[in-house]
Amino acid sequence: MKLYSTLTRDKRDFEPAGDAVTIYVCGITTSNSSHVGHALSAVVFDVLHRYLEFRGYTVRRVQNFTDIDDKIIASARDQGLSTEEVAEKYVQEFFRDMDDLNVRRATEHPRATEEIPAILRMIEGLIEQGRAYPATDNSGSVYFRVKSDPEYGKLSGRSVDELLEGVRIDVEPGKEAPADFALWKSSKPGEPSWDSPWGGGRPGWHIECSAMALEYLGETIDIHGGGLDLVFPHHENELTQSESFTGQKPFARFWVHNGLLRLDGAKMSKSLGNLVTVREALESYSADAIRMYILTSHYRSPLIYDQDNIGTQERAARRLRQAASVTSRADSGDSIDPAPFRERFVEAMEDDLNTPQALAVIFDLAHEINRGRDAGHELAGAQAEMRTLADVLGLTLAEPASKGGLSDEDVEARLASRAQARANQDFAAADAIRDELIEAGVVLEDGPGGTIWSRV
Repeated sequence: MKLYSTLTRDKRDFEPAGDAVTIYVCGITTSNSSHVGHALSAVVFDVLHRYLEFRGYTVRRVQNFTDIDDKIIASARDQGLSTEEVAEKYVQEFFRDMDDLNVRRATEHPRATEEIPAILRMIEGLIEQGRAYPATDNSGSVYFRVKSDPEYGKLSGRSVDELLEGVRIDVEPGKEAPADFALWKSSKPGEPSWDSPWGGGRPGWHIECSAMALEYLGETIDIHGGGLDLVFPHHENELTQSESFTGQKPFARFWVHNGLLRLDGAKMSKSLGNLVTVREALESYSADAIRMYILTSHYRSPLIYDQDNIGTQERAARRLRQAASVTSRADSGDSIDPAPFRERFVEAMEDDLNTPQALAVIFDLAHEINRGRDAGHELAGAQAEMRTLADVLGLTLAEPASKGGLSDEDVEARLASRAQARANQDFAAADAIRDELIEAGVVLEDGPGGTIWSRV
């Protein structure tokens, strides 16, 4: 299997360093509802996890929750809640959304506020090594000394000066240099605070992920994942502080970043206010359709949120479900050999998780199943294989819950009545049923093997 690594900027052969594949993926900040940009990243790393297990590996995946930061404090103030209540609210919302998207939970979901001892140990170690320093103004904050690492910038491929060019750096009087970043932030009056050798405060954003990765997965992990927008500064800072603390290189053997979801050409983000929440998407589309929409684009490519495209995937998902459940119309004694399809699927996934090609293989298999139905072939083996391959991509191939109008059972009942009317040459009745289904948003495709339907 080949994976692309942002650090080396090439596709390389992947094998785990130990008995299990270790993956750390940066999770959400629990200040608001999760949006479909979060869903994109979650689906990508869920599929990576599923495929590695399909390959026979044991996988340990850790995905954190940032449950304390400025945005959470502001959200708590706006909602009249404590920061703990806000964080818990959006953690549970995230789990519900991901469960409904068929995203399996990570092996561990640590939270920053529950890992304070590990974070403090790491900060103290960096200070002892001269890599970090308490704020020069005695404010109680602690900063990482960027100039202590001559390789700083290797992940993003730019020098410190290039990284800072055009980026607003807050003037903080306790810093030695503008590029230095906070490991520990002193708390303001009324803000949540934890005791530390430097005074009451809370962890900086970058240090929490390093501490959790080291605590749960060790000094070197196989894969570190997240969105492309995290390369700088978050992952750059994670890398330098982790390797500085342990003295071990590399901190992560592969850095895997998914492309970003955009809405009207702009990155979907809370700060821009251009969000479509996961819940809103799930109220309109099935989990399979949303996942297929994400997976029809390579994970490293940007993706535009397009409701028409998701609607197209809804109809495509329906075709897969029908192929997975049809029965032969005769018995020729022949069967479909699914092995070539598995080989093509594996070949696609081995090439840096090429899910668009892998999906195409599943549709080819569905087409072969439909042809086999008309020819009277035995279908069970091919259908079982199709379900297996679909499961690697997290597709359930299950009928979605009805969102109003005619249920799937209602549609099937009307189709049976229409077929009977046509057999009786009562074409007026058959046309009336067809018109009713079209009015309900159901599209019919009549063929020699029967009628296939989908929703618009």
